Amino acid sequence: MEGLSWRAVCLSALCVVLFLRPAAGIRFVIDREECFSHNVEYEGDTVHVSFVVIKADTPWHYSEEGVDLVVKDPNGAQVRDSRDKTSDKFEFIVQKRGVHRFCFTNKSPYHETIDFDVHVGHFSYFEQHAKDEHFAPLFEQIAKLDEALYNIQFEQHWLEAQTDRQAILNENMSRRAVHKALFESAALIAASVIQVYLLRRLFERKLGTSRV
Repeated sequence: MEGLSWRAVCLSALCVVLFLRPAAGIRFVIDREECFSHNVEYEGDTVHVSFVVIKADTPWHYSEEGVDLVVKDPNGAQVRDSRDKTSDKFEFIVQKRGVHRFCFTNKSPYHETIDFDVHVGHFSYFEQHAKDEHFAPLFEQIAKLDEALYNIQFEQHWLEAQTDRQAILNENMSRRAVHKALFESAALIAASVIQVYLLRRLFERKLGTSRV
């Protein structure tokens, strides 16, 4: 019983460690093409991928052209792609373990800021201890909880990136609306000044003609 209690404490500590695992993600600026590598150690693992085009390098640029993402396995064969999208989220099953490449292509003439996240789902700890028939169900539940937690973090990261993109778009649209209003006001004032000038010239010419 004492040994069993000790193992239970270890399992509880393991649960805490699993739940404290942070979500991973990077944010980078792309000019034309940018590639990243991620090593997947086991075949059959599930790879979760998400990206969001946050903003362009000019506040006056607004486009829904998006970017291309191509995923290739260690042999260079394409396993998944996403074309002309400003955001996407997908997953795929690894058929061949090794280094996978994730290549982005930017078709816009502007630099784009992209938020990119990759997660590989694998329950290594569960597999190492699954032979213990008493603890196998518990390890399985821990593995499921760990994966569910990371899926929530993965989804939250993607939603936060979407929110950042929308906030920047709204800010740029507001700035453009203000600048447009100022430009229209300036044009209206300039037209009024020109109209007054032309009317004055017209009256002066009429007065000059009447005196003669």
